[in-house]
Amino acid sequence: MNIDNRTIEQIREHYEIEKGLADKLRNASKKERYSLYSSLYDELYKRVPHHQQLTRKASVQLTEQMVSKSMKFINHFLGNDITFLELGPGDCSLSLAVAKLVKEVYAVDISENITNNLMQPPNFHLILSDGCSVPLPPNSVNVAYSNQLMEHLHPDDAFEQVQNIYRALIPGGVYICITPNKLSGPHDISKHFDEVATCFHLKEYTATELNSLFKKIGFSRVTFYVGGKGTYIKVPAFAIFFFERFLDKLPTRLRRSIMKISPFSALLGVRMIGIK
Repeated sequence: MNIDNRTIEQIREHYEIEKGLADKLRNASKKERYSLYSSLYDELYKRVPHHQQLTRKASVQLTEQMVSKSMKFINHFLGNDITFLELGPGDCSLSLAVAKLVKEVYAVDISENITNNLMQPPNFHLILSDGCSVPLPPNSVNVAYSNQLMEHLHPDDAFEQVQNIYRALIPGGVYICITPNKLSGPHDISKHFDEVATCFHLKEYTATELNSLFKKIGFSRVTFYVGGKGTYIKVPAFAIFFFERFLDKLPTRLRRSIMKISPFSALLGVRMIGIK
């Protein structure tokens, strides 16, 4: 049997290794987590050489497709006078593409394992972080971006990291946050074995939960876009919140069946934008 281009044996190996490492992170103290974010991910990539993030780096075509899809959305926020920040940039393919269009790019990550031997243009800066801090001056970033990051943070650290992103933004700056919705999850490797995320997705969120978190931190406005294949439309927040409340009341099996229907699944594939 083959799942996501790997054998079921490789998938189970990945699952068991990642779940054990994730348990260490879930049970660690705040002080311990600052070093564990980096070391545990480095350990995962070394112990799981067939990890998709590592194999995807070797596929130029797949990387280009993913970057092109992301750029169709974020292009609207870019310009040659923009300072761009990406949190959790992975192999930095997107940040490197953005660097061709903006003044400065900062890519903040917890591990340099995936970015070894990276060719960096002069306006690109890779910064290692403890997983929570954003080591940039206050009011220095026009556009912050993260894709599949929030769910990897310990829930006790999520608020602090978004606070740090908010601090780095200029007044009127935007934070584009893309994270899988827990109502259609789990979305980490545990999706093949468990009903809730148990691996490095330490907490998956609803749009309702993230909206509350952003408002508490101080974002003046939060907007939502849904869609796919590079085409997105702005959707009223109340429509998304209503749909989430409806789904949350359904049995798990029924909810998953509904989420296989394209128009409904699109409503949970939210691009969320916080405006400072």
